[in-house]
Amino acid sequence: METRSNHVLVGAVVLILLAVLALFIVWLARLGGGNERQYDIFYKQSVDGLNPGSAVSFSGVPSGQVKEISFWKPDPSLVRVRISVNDNVPILEGTTASIQGSFTGPSTVQLDGAVKGAPPIVCPEENPRAACPLGVPVIPTKQGGIGALLNSAPQLLERISTLTERLSELLGDKNQNSIAGILANTNRLTDALADRGPEIAATLAETRIAIQKFGGATEELGKLANTTNGVLADDVRPTIANLNRTIGSARKSMETLDATIGDARPGLQALSKKTIPEIGQLVQDLRVMSTSLASVAEKLDQGGASSLVGSPKLPDYKKK
Repeated sequence: METRSNHVLVGAVVLILLAVLALFIVWLARLGGGNERQYDIFYKQSVDGLNPGSAVSFSGVPSGQVKEISFWKPDPSLVRVRISVNDNVPILEGTTASIQGSFTGPSTVQLDGAVKGAPPIVCPEENPRAACPLGVPVIPTKQGGIGALLNSAPQLLERISTLTERLSELLGDKNQNSIAGILANTNRLTDALADRGPEIAATLAETRIAIQKFGGATEELGKLANTTNGVLADDVRPTIANLNRTIGSARKSMETLDATIGDARPGLQALSKKTIPEIGQLVQDLRVMSTSLASVAEKLDQGGASSLVGSPKLPDYKKK
């Protein structure tokens, strides 16, 4: 009975020690995890070569590891990567994440781009779900390294294929014949230029002489211009000064004439509106009076002075 009791006591002590050891291990894990911060990264590119436990480095310095890789249910085209980094790593605004691939080993998450003096990337107090959908800050991504090259490889291959097709069309039979004709024409032109070499040399010599003569003519024109400037300075400028004085005097005379016309304008208006109509009426009255005088003179000639006083005498009637 005593031996059985000893075995039970030993088993109980061992279980208690194992439980204490497990709690100690969990405490150490939590204590170590308390110095780490977690972030989410949403990749729209392939994360091939990246696994849980893959290294995370900041500017090439090992700084953490990948904790989880999963699809983002609201948008299946995105892959969510949860990372944890040491507390002393400067994850500031401007920091970006890229996948650094390798042909010989697993891929790693590369962080860089922190700006001095920038605030750290944290979840905002207002509307935190928009910036931190899963409760941890989000680091923006950028393409880099082999991943960027592999992502752009299909477009590059397509462009190379298009370029190859266009080169094939350019080097077709028809275009080759055209190119051969162009080269033949070029050869003939070169031969013709070679045959005309002496004439071209003579033409160049004549051109050089013409340029020299043109230079001499330009110098003569410069001298003539200087002479003309002297003439203008000595002869024409005094004449222009006299002309300016004459023009000033003429301007004063015109101003005086304008003033005189302005003073005479009321009299002219009165003459045109009142005097001229009266003169017209006077002329008309004189014309009537002249007509009357002509009639009186005619009566005097025919009947004498009695014709002006009485009526004209009737002619005597003689009975037949």
